[in-house]
Amino acid sequence: MAENRNTILAIVLSLIVLLGWQYFVAQPRIERERQVAQQQTEEQAAQTPAGAQAPAPATSDGQATAPSAGGEAVPAANRDTALAANSRVTIDTPRVSGSINLTGGRIDDLRLKDYHETVDPESPTIVLFSPKGSPRPYYADYGWVADQGTEVTLPGPDTVWSAPDGAELSPSSPVTLTWDNGEGLVFKRTIAIDENYMFSVAQSVENGTQNPVTLYPYGLISRHGTPHTTGFYILHEGLIGVFGEEGLREVDYKDLQEDGDIRPDRVDQGWLGITDKYWAVTLIPTPGSSFQPRFSYVQGADNFQTDYLGDAVEIAPGTSGETSSSLFAGAKEKTLLDAYEESVGVKQFNLLIDWGWFYFLTKPMFFVIDWLFKLVGNFGVAILLVTVLVKLIFFPLANKSYVSMSKMKLVQPQMNEIRDKFKDDKQKQQQALMELYKKEKINPLAGCLPIVIQIPVFFSLYKVLFVTIEMRHAPFFGWIQDLSAPDPTTVFNLFGAIPWDPPQFLMLGVWPLIMGVTMFVQMKMNPAPTDPTQQMIFTWMPVIFTFMLASFPAGLVIYWAWNNSLSIAQQYVIMRRQGVKVELWDNLRSTFKKKAPVEDKS
Repeated sequence: MAENRNTILAIVLSLIVLLGWQYFVAQPRIERERQVAQQQTEEQAAQTPAGAQAPAPATSDGQATAPSAGGEAVPAANRDTALAANSRVTIDTPRVSGSINLTGGRIDDLRLKDYHETVDPESPTIVLFSPKGSPRPYYADYGWVADQGTEVTLPGPDTVWSAPDGAELSPSSPVTLTWDNGEGLVFKRTIAIDENYMFSVAQSVENGTQNPVTLYPYGLISRHGTPHTTGFYILHEGLIGVFGEEGLREVDYKDLQEDGDIRPDRVDQGWLGITDKYWAVTLIPTPGSSFQPRFSYVQGADNFQTDYLGDAVEIAPGTSGETSSSLFAGAKEKTLLDAYEESVGVKQFNLLIDWGWFYFLTKPMFFVIDWLFKLVGNFGVAILLVTVLVKLIFFPLANKSYVSMSKMKLVQPQMNEIRDKFKDDKQKQQQALMELYKKEKINPLAGCLPIVIQIPVFFSLYKVLFVTIEMRHAPFFGWIQDLSAPDPTTVFNLFGAIPWDPPQFLMLGVWPLIMGVTMFVQMKMNPAPTDPTQQMIFTWMPVIFTFMLASFPAGLVIYWAWNNSLSIAQQYVIMRRQGVKVELWDNLRSTFKKKAPVEDKS
């Protein structure tokens, strides 16, 4: 029993360290970042740089490169003023709204209709793209560049494109922008969008001159200012791409600032972009067409950019040349990303969701929860059902564990006799105990199994709640309106009865309290350890876990409380079947019973 308890104690202490890090380090950091982000959103003006400039000089080998950001600009008073500064083509689909800026032909205004800033359905919708001149510009741009020394006038960031009168981009009506350079070249940019978040961008050039023209198509995503991230190690936020055989490439904002440009090898399959926790923007060159990807950062302009340069397009006199690609700009919904892998042919697109190293646990966990949600219509209920399924899957193992624990309690008198008999010879004591375990078919580590089983399930569920947008603002019942956020109630203001907002470390809600009670009861199902130190740790552990888990997503706390309840019922039934006395009430009475003072026998 001592070895069993020591192993359990080691596991529990490891959990305490992990949970403590989350409670004392990660959660305060997330809260600070959230406050800073909110302040940034409320700013009416901020000094931010302009967007992409004209095509940059050629590389040393004489080949053109995609444009790089740079320069300074005085921002408008707010986003609405920046939007009103130029003529625009409206974007209106079932899931997004916004506009295309005719100056530069950029997609620089986009809102996600289905997602709001808070759980309040009346709160503003999520802003994904914002134009140059607004507090935090973020946009996608396309165009052409030429080799160094080529004298050809190309459209740039200040080029004013023309569009048909009354044009509006919708799933049923693409928009074609046109610009004539006055030198015999006519540029066209046709933009289409589906009913979700995928844009199609086709660029063409009509050559009305007497000479052949060679141009290189590019696409870029530009983001000004360092975004505020959660700063949590289990989630990547920053630049991202999948490049042929190299596979997934993730680049943090800080690393790009310190290390400079990153140019992966030229590939003919892949995508690249910028990802946030729930949203992403990615460039998707046509599969099979060669392109040169790049991640870059311009120090003076504080501009992050991901771009690609396509193969040369040779346009003979009197002909036209064209190229096409796709742009994803929206929410990282698992089902939708999988669908785009098939319909667009984009490789490993679901890696936009950071499933982590233990994806073989996280992805199945999400799949089961999402499948159950579609049956019952509530993610909280789906989590409860997943807990039952996990219990059923591991029932034989857990049942064997509880049976072994019950047998160990039955032979407790014999174990005590062995300890008394060989109290001065630990080696013989251990040998005798092992012989007893073998005779009675007892596994001394059986008590660890229920805890060990729960750890991977716990962390996979945590990952799912933390990174998947499907869990964002997903309600349960009553006061739990967001399973991915902590329980908003707290006992320290009597659950809202007192008009006072306690600090974060005092946010101890109803569900964390339920979890703590169930954990306390589960521990009292077994006799208290004889060692005073272990006894104190096991007594206070539910209290420590209650405060720590208070800052975790409510869905995770609900899972743990429900799992504890099922474990209590399972252990109770098995112990009664084995003829073992359930010592719950005796242990509870001894815990709260006032202990008699120790007499001084000196």
